[in-house]
Amino acid sequence: MRIEHTAIYVADLEAARDFFTKYFGAVSGDIYRNTSTGFTSYFLSFDEGARLEIMNRPNLPESPALSLGYSHIALSVGGKSRVDALTERLTADGYQTSPPRVTGDGYYEAVVIFENSSIEITE
Repeated sequence: MRIEHTAIYVADLEAARDFFTKYFGAVSGDIYRNTSTGFTSYFLSFDEGARLEIMNRPNLPESPALSLGYSHIALSVGGKSRVDALTERLTADGYQTSPPRVTGDGYYEAVVIFENSSIEITE
């Protein structure tokens, strides 16, 4: 068994697509639109087969970053120097980030906040 994809709701679908393609090398599929509900989404594919669906719908309520359910996405960028470089780039571009560190369970990671969602950048 494998997880086919994970999905998150975002406030700005195009900005989210641009964020994941620009910083994490995702490849975007075509937009899906449900004209009767207003639901829209993109499937984003990553180089090792993982997929993320980013979704939007009218009247989407805002929720805090920490709540029951979804916690975070961890994206591996291929090494400590890449974690450092991407964190510096995201910080320079105005995103809220945490400095890279080694966690208690041995991961080298930084965190970027995008639309109230935590994204771990790991080696």
